Amino acid sequence: MHRSVTGSGPDTNWPDGDPGGPERRPRRGIRWRPRRARSRRGDPGRRRLRDRLWVRITAAALAVFLVVVGWSVGHALTVPGGGSISTRLAEWARDHYLGPLVTFGEWVSYNPPKKGGKPSFSLAGPSAPPSRHSSGTGRSQPSVTPPPPLKTFAGKPLPGEGQWRVLTTVHGEPAIYGTYLRASSVYSSYVAGIASMNQSLLKFQLRPGTEDPGPGHWKAPSWIPPGTRNGLQATFNSGFKISSSGGGFYLNGVTRGNLTKGEASEVYYRNGHVAIGVWGRDLHMTPQVAGVRQNLRPIVENGKVPASVDNNVLTQWGATLGGGYYVWRSGIGITKDGHILFVYGPALNVRELAALLKRAGAVTAMELDINPEWMSYMYYRPGHHSSNPTPKNLLPDQQAPPNRYYSLNGRDFTAVYAR
Repeated sequence: MHRSVTGSGPDTNWPDGDPGGPERRPRRGIRWRPRRARSRRGDPGRRRLRDRLWVRITAAALAVFLVVVGWSVGHALTVPGGGSISTRLAEWARDHYLGPLVTFGEWVSYNPPKKGGKPSFSLAGPSAPPSRHSSGTGRSQPSVTPPPPLKTFAGKPLPGEGQWRVLTTVHGEPAIYGTYLRASSVYSSYVAGIASMNQSLLKFQLRPGTEDPGPGHWKAPSWIPPGTRNGLQATFNSGFKISSSGGGFYLNGVTRGNLTKGEASEVYYRNGHVAIGVWGRDLHMTPQVAGVRQNLRPIVENGKVPASVDNNVLTQWGATLGGGYYVWRSGIGITKDGHILFVYGPALNVRELAALLKRAGAVTAMELDINPEWMSYMYYRPGHHSSNPTPKNLLPDQQAPPNRYYSLNGRDFTAVYAR
C-alpha cells in the first residue's frame, strides 16, 4: 500500500505525466514548472557590445556617410540645368566611381534598333519662305543657292529625303538649311537630321554649362536669357563631359581640363567664326580665339573617313547605352567653303555618323555627344516679338524640348546668332 504524496493533487506538475518511480516523483511541496527562455533585453553581452567604442564610431561614421551621400544626391537632383531624374542619377553615379553599375543597368535596359520599317514622320518638313534678292534687272533671283540634294543610304528615297529646306533667314537670305536622311538600309525607319549653316550670315558662340564645365569666370551665361535672344538662329549640343572628352574647354581666358595636341577641336573666334580641326596641327591658340571645345579624335579628315572609327567603339567613342554601337549620336563638320554642318540622330554607329557628315560635304568632322538625353538641334523662327523667337526641334523625335536653352543648362552648348 502506497502512501499519499503531498502535492500529488490536481496542482501537482509531473515532468512527463508519469508518476511512477521515486526518481521521477517531485519532492514534497515542490512544483515543477517548464523552464522559460531568458529575456534578451537585459543581456549584458549585448549591452557591452553597444557600449564598445569602435561600434559607436562605426555607427557615427555610417550616419555621416549616409547624410553626405543623401546631400550629394539631393544636390544632383535639384541643381539647375535640366535633365530627367534618371539621367541626373546616372551622371551622379558616374562622377562618384559607380560607372560600371550604371553601364550594367543600361545594358539590362538596352533595346537594339529594329530592322526595316519606315520613319514615323514625314521627311518633307515645312520650310521658311524662300528669300529673294533683286538682281537689278527687274527679276527676283535667289541670292543664296541651297546645297546639292543628298542621296540616301537606305536605297529608294522617301518623299523629301535629302532635299534641303530653308530653316532660317538673315537679312532676307537663307542662313540655315536643313534636311533628313536615313543612314542605313537595314535600320530604315531611323532618320538623321542635318543642318548646314552659312558662316557669312551667322556667328557662333560657345556657352558654358552649370555643371560642365561648371562655375567660373566665363563671361558668358549658361543659357539664352531674355534680352539676349534677338537674332538667335540656332542652338545645339556640345561634346562629352570634359573629364571624358580626352581634351579641354577654354572660354574667355579660363580653361577646364587641358587643351591637348592631336584632339579634334572646335575653335570659336572673336569675330564669330568657328573652325574645326586638330589642335596643335591645324588650329592653335591666338589672341583672336574666344573659345575651344575638344572632343576625341576626328571622324572625317581630308574628306575621308579614317579606319579608326571602327576601333575601340566603347572606349574611344564613348560608353554607349548598354554597350550598344547603335545609339543617338551627334557630330559637327566644316565644308570646303566654310559652311558648318551639324548631324544627329538615333541608331547610329560612329562610321554612319561620319558617312553622313562626309556625304553632306564635310572635309573635317568630329563626334560630339551621344545618347538620347543630350541630343538637340533647335532653330528659331520669328515669334510675336523679334526679341523672343520661337524654338523648333530639327528632329521631332529628339528628347530635349525646343526651349531647352531658354533656361539654365547643365552642359555646354553652342548658340548661333545672325551677323
